[in-house]
Amino acid sequence: MRLNLPKKNEFGPSRIWPRDEELTPQEIVAELDKYIIGQKAAKRAVAIALRNRYRRRKLPPELADEIAPKNILMIGPTGVGKTEISRRLAKLTSSPFLKIEASKFTEVGYVGRDVESMIRDLVRIAVDMVRQEKIEEIKEKAERNVEEKLLELLLPSSRRRDNTFYESEHVRFQETKEKLRRQLRDGLLDDRMVELEMKEKISPPLEIFSNTGYEEIGIQIQEIIPGFLGGRSKRRRVRLHEAREYLMEEEQKRLIDMDQVAKQAIERVEQSGIIFLDEIDKIAGRESGFGPDVSREGVQRDLLPIIEGTTVSTRYGLVRTDHILFIGAGAFHVSKPSDLIPELQGRFPIRVELTPLTKEDFIRILTEPENALIKQYKALMATEGVEVDFTPEAIEEIAAIAEKINEEDENIGARRLHTVMEKVMEEISFEAPNISSKRIIIDRSYVQKQLQDIIKNQDLRRFIL
Repeated sequence: MRLNLPKKNEFGPSRIWPRDEELTPQEIVAELDKYIIGQKAAKRAVAIALRNRYRRRKLPPELADEIAPKNILMIGPTGVGKTEISRRLAKLTSSPFLKIEASKFTEVGYVGRDVESMIRDLVRIAVDMVRQEKIEEIKEKAERNVEEKLLELLLPSSRRRDNTFYESEHVRFQETKEKLRRQLRDGLLDDRMVELEMKEKISPPLEIFSNTGYEEIGIQIQEIIPGFLGGRSKRRRVRLHEAREYLMEEEQKRLIDMDQVAKQAIERVEQSGIIFLDEIDKIAGRESGFGPDVSREGVQRDLLPIIEGTTVSTRYGLVRTDHILFIGAGAFHVSKPSDLIPELQGRFPIRVELTPLTKEDFIRILTEPENALIKQYKALMATEGVEVDFTPEAIEEIAAIAEKINEEDENIGARRLHTVMEKVMEEISFEAPNISSKRIIIDRSYVQKQLQDIIKNQDLRRFIL
């Protein structure tokens, strides 16, 4: 994926930016439409928020720093696309993205995760993203270097008697080396045993956890005392394909500047990071003074400076949260957005209500998106050589049953389609390897037959679907 560099006069020093600057709000919505059915208001809100980031980067630095992101609060039942919209948005723009439940946090002073941990998690995700991009950049050079090292293992230059070769001997040596190179590239030598100097694997870093909210400190003991508890080199005989993997890892460490990776990762988090705070309604409400809800308002107050803009210490450096986009989401069945403390409400100026899904939405979800459930099941069965076709009536019946169960039992949105589809496909999935007929047509009667007992028995339906 090509990443565009902004001009130096756009926003401070030259940096690597995600490709959201290439997409207009209409294009962003069109891309989201490929995976999420309906919810136009939510798609428009996130598209505008994303485009505003690009607009901010075109402003003079002193003005750009003053413009805060317009955080979004998505309100709607489970399974209607809140998480999927945010996840697809982040994937679309190559932005560091973290989904976390707000109910996992506890107020400072209680045992549990503090709110700053989500920033540290986001930085780790960004470091991995940037590192993978760097690996792609140096891939060809690393492969060439590893190939030369493998050839040196197979045909050591030290075997030559001295440095004063006759020309004929040098030609023979090069011919042998090129022959080995061709065999190496064709994978003919993967099982050949070679002797390699390898560092011993060490145990995972010792981590010190503190609920004072500072940092999960990873202490690499071998960096403090070289050779202690691992890190020593040892000659081992391994297969060539194992040697290639080890040498590639070492070559990547040598060619990639992790300090630069960390710097770029922090910049990316600060300017294009997205945090999806799910179940924010679970921390809504004021203090009851007793019971497990005693710290809900405390968690809200701890979240406030993070969303408002503060500096968080991570193992990779200090991170400013001023321009991270926060997307809150919740069903708000029991509580309502006004139950949040006023200061936190003010930090989510854009409110979007997502609508419950209807039968027509279910039909579209089953067939239209690029990752549609019908397409998934057909592809899975095709691996067994079984061709499965769904008639329009069958799809309509599945959608109608999903809608009915959502109305009568708990409304879990599009997730209900997974439970219904799995029950419809259960027998075919089990028998697929031994089915003699390699083409199966699923019609309305087949769907009704598979689900008739469950639909009639309400208690059984609640248990199974």
